[in-house]
Amino acid sequence: MAGGIARALRVYQRRLPATAIPAWYFVDCLIRHVPKQEPATNLVYRALADPTRRRILALLRERPMTAGELAGQFELSWPTMSGHFAVLRQANLVQADRAGTSVTYRLNQAVLQEALTSLMDTLGVAPADRGA
Repeated sequence: MAGGIARALRVYQRRLPATAIPAWYFVDCLIRHVPKQEPATNLVYRALADPTRRRILALLRERPMTAGELAGQFELSWPTMSGHFAVLRQANLVQADRAGTSVTYRLNQAVLQEALTSLMDTLGVAPADRGA
């Protein structure tokens, strides 16, 4: 990432006169607009925060389902459902298998278990307490 910023700064300095915009301002704007990587557990918690996505995961717990089957369970527009699927895929909570024009989603239980274990560790829930 730093190499890209340095390269952009060199291009900037060649194209604009020295009095146009200060270089520090240019670099500051670049840094603010570079997408930040969220830790994987944050992505999982963000995905789990929405009740629709939790319901999708509950449906997938029963069996793998196509995007159309899942969408039929909700009174939401297709673009909204597609956005929910994207968040779940980004968090790696679901695996998407494409067969022609159909996409089948499967629950990735390992990621869900890891995130929940991490949360319990963070909150100090002892292993004996977890079964209760």
